[in-house]
Formats: sequence, C-alpha cells, structure tokens
Amino acid sequence: MSTGEPVGIVLVSHSAQVATSVVELARGLAGGAEGVPVAPAGGTEDGRLGTSPELVARAAYDVDRGAGVAVLADLGSAVLTVKALLAEGDELPDGTRLVDAPFVEGAVAAVVTAAAGADLDAVEAAAKEAYTYHKV
Repeated sequence: MSTGEPVGIVLVSHSAQVATSVVELARGLAGGAEGVPVAPAGGTEDGRLGTSPELVARAAYDVDRGAGVAVLADLGSAVLTVKALLAEGDELPDGTRLVDAPFVEGAVAAVVTAAAGADLDAVEAAAKEAYTYHKV
C-alpha cells in the first residue's frame, strides 16, 4: 500500500476532550508531524461521554490518504464500536485497522512513525510496541 502518502491515524475516546488532547500531545511530541493526518473521534455527537460510530467513520475518511488508517481506541465500548464498523465492511475506508496499543503511548509512537514515512504495518508495530515501555 505504498502511495507516498502518510498513514492516517484516528484516536477514539469516550471523551472529546481526551481524544483532542491526545492528538495535540502526539503531534507536539512528534515534531515535524504536520503532514500526518490525525483526527480525534471522541464522545458523542451531542457532546456527552460515549462513542459515536458516525464520528469515528467521519474521522477515518477525513484522514484517509490511501496509505491506510490506524485506529487506536481507549476503552471497551470504543473498541467495540470500531470493531462493529470494521465488521460492516463498508463503513470505514479500505485499509483501516484497529490497532491494539496503549492509547497515549501508542498514539505518540504511531504519529512519530507515520511522520517518518512508514507504512501501515510499521505504524501498527510501533504503536503495539508501546506496550513494552516501562516507567520504572
């Protein structure tokens, strides 16, 4: 899937503020990532806590440049929402993947790796590797 375009990244959270803040953090820590399409998909369309399939699908299409879309989700029903959209088969762009990774650390790793021009497999691997980061 080498299109010369960056992998898109969607961060799905139960909270719009959390999703937006993690996008901001990942971009900030991945200096030079301005060209990486990253979108938050947090909360419900009416601003409550929860997960909106419509917001997730819209964010995925917004970041899709043809190189695939990596989706990271924070908790249970956010994961289930993404899985349901993927199971439908036509709700998300081709090449969209749910990535099993820690939300914050995985998001940073995914954005940094995408900014380096890596493909979807490498972006997914970097995000998953964040599970091995130890803090003590």
